[in-house]
Amino acid sequence: MKKNTKKIYFFLIISIMILILFLVINNNKKNLSDKILEEEVYSTNIIKDVNYTSRDAKGNVYTIDATEGEIDLSNSSVIFLTNVRANIKLTNKDIINITSKYGKYNIDNYDTIFTKNVLVIYLDNKIKSEYLDFSLGRNSMIISNNVVYTNKENILKADVIDMNIETKDTKIFMYDKEKKINIKSIN
Repeated sequence: MKKNTKKIYFFLIISIMILILFLVINNNKKNLSDKILEEEVYSTNIIKDVNYTSRDAKGNVYTIDATEGEIDLSNSSVIFLTNVRANIKLTNKDIINITSKYGKYNIDNYDTIFTKNVLVIYLDNKIKSEYLDFSLGRNSMIISNNVVYTNKENILKADVIDMNIETKDTKIFMYDKEKKINIKSIN
């Protein structure tokens, strides 16, 4: 009987140890699961209906709206935007409107990169492209990737339009020097 009692105690101790081990592992999984859920909640950085308005030293007013924004976790000054609309009111009273599917906006210097289905409307001019690098600090818009510029008289296709916002000086060029800018008269 002593042998059987020892076996029973041995199995009982082993069973209790397995039960304790199971409970500890299960509790750790639950804590890990709770921690992951907390991190998901706290690392979520989506903002709905984004709106920023800024004014530079020269008095130009820059407003940008988006249906959604996501703050860059590695740089809190950068916000990634969806369904972007920008309005630039220049001191000379001219207005530039820009729309795009996506954007990357820097809240410190107001530089914005617009991507996918970019449309720029300025006076009677429309520029369509897939990429626009806008900077108030540089006073420039660099428009590239499938650029199509239209006005009342012409349709122009090029690789890049680089425009100084303040002076309106514009450079239009192709990356490949062998290729020509395509200009077609509408009339």
